[in-house]
Amino acid sequence: MQKMTKSFWLSLLLSQLIFIIGLPLFIELVTYLHPAVIVVMWICVTSLTFFIVFFVRGETIVLSRPLFRGLLIMYTIGLFILLFFRPNDQDYSSWNIIPFQTIAFYFTGAVSPLVAFYNLAANIGLFVPHGIYLMQKNKEGSLHAWLLVILPSVAILGIETAQHLTNRGTFDIDDFILNMAGVLIGYWVYPLFTKVINLNKR
Repeated sequence: MQKMTKSFWLSLLLSQLIFIIGLPLFIELVTYLHPAVIVVMWICVTSLTFFIVFFVRGETIVLSRPLFRGLLIMYTIGLFILLFFRPNDQDYSSWNIIPFQTIAFYFTGAVSPLVAFYNLAANIGLFVPHGIYLMQKNKEGSLHAWLLVILPSVAILGIETAQHLTNRGTFDIDDFILNMAGVLIGYWVYPLFTKVINLNKR
């Protein structure tokens, strides 16, 4: 118990220090995203730091499955806000159906490195938790393997279409590619996830 307590406080201290150091960069994102991006980034930094610290120290975090689902729902709500509640002074009338065109554009230097990094890394990383959740449901036997491809594909295409129709974002096939990459990474890292996170039924 004492060892785990040390890991908890070390994770908490380190995660908040990292978040504070990165706060000026996160604040810059507010200029073209909803302020909720600060909360989402805090969740991501804190969760990832806890995971890394506990993994390195060879310890586990026990979570109930209802709590895990609740945390994922809250995270998804934050993600939904980022996707659909953006400043009104941006133009979302364009669309792209050519694979890797937008991805290549971010490497041209036409936009700031922060914007390029966020759009590439966030489009991948923000969907990793959903990949982990879907793989967990598959391992429990409540989700067929073929749905691991169908469900996220339909959901992400639905999000892209809804963003375009509501003028809250552009329909971009590269966003679909990056989001699906995030889901697939979630499937890939699931064994590592289970080494740190112990989900019980209570």
